[in-house]
Amino acid sequence: MTQNPETTKDGGLRRVKVWDLPVRIFHWSLLALILFSFWSGKVGGNYMGYHMWSGYLILALVLFRLCWGFCGSSSSRFSSFLHGPGAVIAYLRTLPVRRASIHLGHNPLGGWSVAFLLLVILVQAGTGLFANDDIATEGPLSAWISKESSDRLTTIHFYNFYVLLALAVTHIAAVLFYLFYKSENLIRPMFTGFKLRPLDDQEQPPRIAGNWLALVLLALAAGGVYLLVK
Repeated sequence: MTQNPETTKDGGLRRVKVWDLPVRIFHWSLLALILFSFWSGKVGGNYMGYHMWSGYLILALVLFRLCWGFCGSSSSRFSSFLHGPGAVIAYLRTLPVRRASIHLGHNPLGGWSVAFLLLVILVQAGTGLFANDDIATEGPLSAWISKESSDRLTTIHFYNFYVLLALAVTHIAAVLFYLFYKSENLIRPMFTGFKLRPLDDQEQPPRIAGNWLALVLLALAAGGVYLLVK
């Protein structure tokens, strides 16, 4: 990992690098692919081929993020934002207070929402590998199981999307809640990578992992998915 760059700004604040480039690219790429998958799945027909390839890319991204959660930047690791019930309950009690979170990365509640989103997306992409539409499209692994099992996984693939949609709406609502109620912009750091912190803040900045490591992990994840579907 590399030392975290910090630059002082006016008004008694400093810019702290929180989100590395791989996490930011992952975040926005995943959003774009999920929207495209939803659209192409609804249109169907000739677009189902694109829908499947979009699902493969989503699966590769999620596998990369799971690996990055163990060996990436310290703010991206699961150990930094997955806390026990006591921490989550204590954080919930602070929600009515109209001040920004004291957490540099994900807060205890947001951390678990990220974990649940990854899990639901993994289920969505995984079941899609075995799904079928009873017309012309079958997942690349559907031939490995019975038609009845494929139909059950297709049903899960269908209804799980609504779970994903509910989590996504909740995620967006939380971001807006922090923006307008707590005056904390969580969107800008996901573009720039930086958060503003008081100069006297004692929390140590995250250590940022190298982009080369992310490229290696992404290549391995993409290669694994390619071998799986082929």
